[in-house]
Amino acid sequence: MSRVGKYPVEIPKGVDVSMASGVLTAKGKLGVLTTPIHDAVEAKIEDGKFSVKPRGNERMGRMMWGTTRAVVANMVKGVSEGYAKTMEINGTGFRAAVQGPNLVLNLGFSHDVVFPVPEGIKISCEKPTLIKIEGVDKRLVGQVAAEIRAYRPPEPYKGKGVKFVGEAIRRKEGKKK
Repeated sequence: MSRVGKYPVEIPKGVDVSMASGVLTAKGKLGVLTTPIHDAVEAKIEDGKFSVKPRGNERMGRMMWGTTRAVVANMVKGVSEGYAKTMEINGTGFRAAVQGPNLVLNLGFSHDVVFPVPEGIKISCEKPTLIKIEGVDKRLVGQVAAEIRAYRPPEPYKGKGVKFVGEAIRRKEGKKK
């Protein structure tokens, strides 16, 4: 039995959630998101709440029950508040800058890394060593952050690289004489 799926999703004021032919649409002040609803679950919108339950007792219905509820909760929060991730760059000469539709990263390679900013994502650099990624889609914000981090993940000896703010890097002791 799903513990997440039991609880309905509260729809805040200013967010319009509608369902048509198996596709759920959430509209808010920050944008519009859509997602298909799996056939194995039954979804209802009533009294300002979205609830979902499995059809029958099939395995797929039980699996998609909590997943569907979590996806819809992320959509509702995304169109009303949005999502943001902040990353920091550590290392001598490492920096980032937004140039037009691209994020240009100088990460110690022989060339600059040019990352094209996807549609629906806003990237800003308040300092040359801080990158802020904002958007309405939680999955897309996390995916962009993971792709940027993958260019130069933090290494365990000096901690040089791209990391999330607040991320703890497990440090190793260096070579001894």
